[in-house]
Amino acid sequence: MLSIRNIVKEYAGHRALNDVSLEIESGKIFGLLGPNGAGKTSLIRIINQITAPDSGEVYFNGERLNQSHIEHIGYLPEERGLYKKMEIGEQMIYLARLKGLTRTEATAMLKFWFEKLGMETWWKKKIEELSKGMQQKAQFVATVLHKPDLIILDEPFSGFDPVNADLIKNEILELNKQGATILFSTHRMESVEELCDSIALINKSHKILDGRVKHIRNSYKNETYLLEYTGSKLTFDGAQPFSIVSETEGEDDSHIIKMKLNGSTANDVLQYLLPKTRINMLQEVIPTMNEIFIEKVNLTA
Repeated sequence: MLSIRNIVKEYAGHRALNDVSLEIESGKIFGLLGPNGAGKTSLIRIINQITAPDSGEVYFNGERLNQSHIEHIGYLPEERGLYKKMEIGEQMIYLARLKGLTRTEATAMLKFWFEKLGMETWWKKKIEELSKGMQQKAQFVATVLHKPDLIILDEPFSGFDPVNADLIKNEILELNKQGATILFSTHRMESVEELCDSIALINKSHKILDGRVKHIRNSYKNETYLLEYTGSKLTFDGAQPFSIVSETEGEDDSHIIKMKLNGSTANDVLQYLLPKTRINMLQEVIPTMNEIFIEKVNLTA
């Protein structure tokens, strides 16, 4: 759906994006990651045509990005952008009409979303009367009201308690199931692993990593395993097919070993240990996206 090619953007001598290229597949959830100041928001603003790149191109469904694409995009910015003193109902209808809906269509969609998210009594409320989380819920509705093909969410869970964060997460998944492509920027790495098909990591204006989440995590495996066994604590003489990274006491007379296999296999470990103890669990440690994020950013610091 979205092809971002060799984008460069500078502000007063500061290069915010340096030759950044991304391919975002239609119907997928794509995570745009990076530390503060990496260039994520600059890229999002270019996609939304708020600013233009100094060089490079963006294509939307094969066409060079232009004004006609705006009504096909929904954007939830990290900074809340709703009018504080305007009634929410009228404000939502106004924003939906800017995206191409008639007043009748906008009213029907607004009623649908207000009922869906438990906001039926909000029609006459003003944004300034709402809590931070309630404001974010209203802004989410404004983002998706016109059924956009591409939904851009910048820190969508900001301000939410766990119940409402889970509610919005499920709505994001449902919108994606219905065909919407999601571009998702967040610092919550657990959300990335749970929601995203693919990611790109930007640091200091450069793209330093991209690909499918599962493939990236698997590529960072390093033969580390966790073993839990029950019974007397084992002693080792150095002949075991692994090296011990750490060992801790578990519950109910259990012990947990973090080990490196160093070329041996999980079967070798089991063959060595099964005659010696009762094994409850042997599990490969696959690095989390949070661990990979920290490692890659520190390497390019």
